Amino acid sequence: MSKVPEEVLAANVRYAEGFGDKGKLAMPPARKFVILTCMDARLQPSRFAGLAEGDAHVIRNAGGRASDDAIRSLVISYKLLGTREWFVIHHTKCGMELFTDEIMRDLLGSSLKTATFDGKVWRDTGAGPGSTEGQFIDWLTIKDQSKSVFADVSRIRNHPLVPGDIPIYGYIYDVSTGRLVEVPEATAAGRAR
Repeated sequence: MSKVPEEVLAANVRYAEGFGDKGKLAMPPARKFVILTCMDARLQPSRFAGLAEGDAHVIRNAGGRASDDAIRSLVISYKLLGTREWFVIHHTKCGMELFTDEIMRDLLGSSLKTATFDGKVWRDTGAGPGSTEGQFIDWLTIKDQSKSVFADVSRIRNHPLVPGDIPIYGYIYDVSTGRLVEVPEATAAGRAR
């Protein structure tokens, strides 16, 4: 059995001991902005964006893509909790660049076990059965980071539930340097109207 649950709970005890007044933080984010970014463990938005607890909303998914669920969260963040600026932040060396929808669908069709990647080819080493349900999912893979940031900012900007007065900024986080690099055409597409 894994020691991860014990480690998480021990860390939580230490965290709770120094929790202080954080229980009094307001629900709306104090700095009134949102970051939509990737779930990659190398990205720590609280650090790269200088956030403290209660400052901003952070929405994460594979690739930091503007999926229907991400847009749902952005709209709730604005409509009910008052955010006024949104950031879309993808990153270099993203795992979403390493496969296509077809590869994912084939792997899931073979088995539901974890696949392996040798740097060039994905292989399913698990025993079946798999599932064809992956055929019905758009996995939102990435071929070009700048283009995907532009596409996501544009999709959000043009969504009928997104007010035109919210500026949407597009960036790529460089996992080698820790720097945010603007995608100017994405930020231009996300300009408030």
